[in-house]
Amino acid sequence: MAHPDDAEITCAGTLIRLAESGWDVHIATTTAGDCGALEGSPEEIAKIRIAEGTRAAESVGLSFHCLGQPDGRVVYDRDSLQQTIDLFRQIAPTLVITMPLSDYHADHEVTGQLGRAASFVYAAPNASAVPLKKGSTVPYLYYCDGHGGVDRMGNPIEPTVCVDITEQLDRKTEMLACHASQREWLKAHNGIDEYLSMMRDYCIDRGRQFGTEAAEAFVQHRGHGHPREDLLTELFPLRSLSDH
Repeated sequence: MAHPDDAEITCAGTLIRLAESGWDVHIATTTAGDCGALEGSPEEIAKIRIAEGTRAAESVGLSFHCLGQPDGRVVYDRDSLQQTIDLFRQIAPTLVITMPLSDYHADHEVTGQLGRAASFVYAAPNASAVPLKKGSTVPYLYYCDGHGGVDRMGNPIEPTVCVDITEQLDRKTEMLACHASQREWLKAHNGIDEYLSMMRDYCIDRGRQFGTEAAEAFVQHRGHGHPREDLLTELFPLRSLSDH
């Protein structure tokens, strides 16, 4: 993800389900969200937001990582990609959920590009000096929902799969509530006050589209070299858009 709280907004219900199924689940952000405040130095805000992200992740048994890129200024370059690849080498992910390649926030889009590129190349022996874990390979790759279910131009995103998070919605809400520093910032900068209820309402709206109480939607990356089987649907069978 790009910022602490992005996972909680977009895919935390699915991450909780993965953890409940025995998966080792990690949340990683490119930035510490150091621009997401009205007052305080970047270092002060980063410390607060990393602590919030860590607390949210650990509350449901997940791990949290932050690459420390500057908030609002994430770029796709060799250094940021190498940093992402190195993290992937440490974790050796089987399944990656990253941010949409078209979204309202450029940090989100660049993070999606980094997640896609690292997914494809991290298992190449010469891609990193970090030792390669046994079994490392190109993972299943999914893009989470864009804000409001639309791309950067306001066009609707067409998900390829949804995951029922009815039983996980309350814990997803508790995770998002850990990011208490964001309420005043979102109210002032984005015009969003009740961000907890807005997140819940959106998940409920997505759920209605698929005949369940609450859901998270994703688009699977099925390009050359990536697994094409829909792992999320196999793990949590509900329905994909092909069923409609």
